[in-house]
Amino acid sequence: MHLPAPPLPCRPPWWAIGGHLQTILGNYLPGAFPDHPSEPFRLALPDGDQLAGRHYPGETEVLVLVFHGLGGSDQAHYVRRTVSLARSLGHHVWTVNHRGCGEGRGLARRPYHSGAGDDLGAAFAAARQRHPGLRQLAVGYSLSANALLLNLGGGLPQPAAQPDAAIAVNPPVDLGACSDAIHTGLSRLYELRFIRRCRQAIRERQADRLITETYATRPFMSLREFDDAYTTRASGFRDAEDYYARCSARHHLAKITVPTVVIMAKDDPFIPWRDAAEANPSASVHLHFEDHGGHMGYLSRDLPAHRWLPYALEHYARQLLSA
Repeated sequence: MHLPAPPLPCRPPWWAIGGHLQTILGNYLPGAFPDHPSEPFRLALPDGDQLAGRHYPGETEVLVLVFHGLGGSDQAHYVRRTVSLARSLGHHVWTVNHRGCGEGRGLARRPYHSGAGDDLGAAFAAARQRHPGLRQLAVGYSLSANALLLNLGGGLPQPAAQPDAAIAVNPPVDLGACSDAIHTGLSRLYELRFIRRCRQAIRERQADRLITETYATRPFMSLREFDDAYTTRASGFRDAEDYYARCSARHHLAKITVPTVVIMAKDDPFIPWRDAAEANPSASVHLHFEDHGGHMGYLSRDLPAHRWLPYALEHYARQLLSA
């Protein structure tokens, strides 16, 4: 699948040149978010955990399902911008929190991780039941983008429900390579931020009496060490290498049959874009690589509020949904 690129590339303003500035300023630059009416919902998972989310009613026959990244929730700025974009187009929206995140605190014993494509599948299946007449467009960010691609490529232990179209933003398609990249240079700052949030999630599960186990995590450990100490033990993997091998989406891009757009930046500080470029994706996958954008920053000097990503999402959503 080859789709025309958005007419405007992401040309950074002078104050946001480079992947680190794109990433950091893109995260902290203020933005206005309209208060769209929404209704909370919960989804029961086969193992007894639950997911919490929100439904933003729309007028068209499209449901956009949005999934956040590591350490975030459905209140993350990029999720709220996606809600505003989808609602401006008249679409219904589901924002889905991963296990224990946001309004889902206290509802999940197990952690989420980059291979949680089965949890996304549960959301797609539930949405089919509750809104059977709506076409589904899934938008996954970072960790969720990898989980989405894993779902679409059949890389899960059991078959799972899939959407009608998908957009994956900055997916860490090779988890081992990303864990190495985030542990070097200035990217170590992002690693420590993720570790702090993940350790907080463990403390919350313990405080909510969902888990009694103790895990040997430390504030300054690497992401790989954290995955060895907690993620793999709590999720049934042998170790971090086993987790990374089984859950890296790059091994499954060639099997995707759902129309899918992958957006990545060549200056992402900790997700090497070449891993996706060299993965031999199927004809259903359109790869879009921007020279600038960092990790989900995409600050532009040519667009209102300096935000290129909503502009690109609208461009590709219209093409995917018109097919």
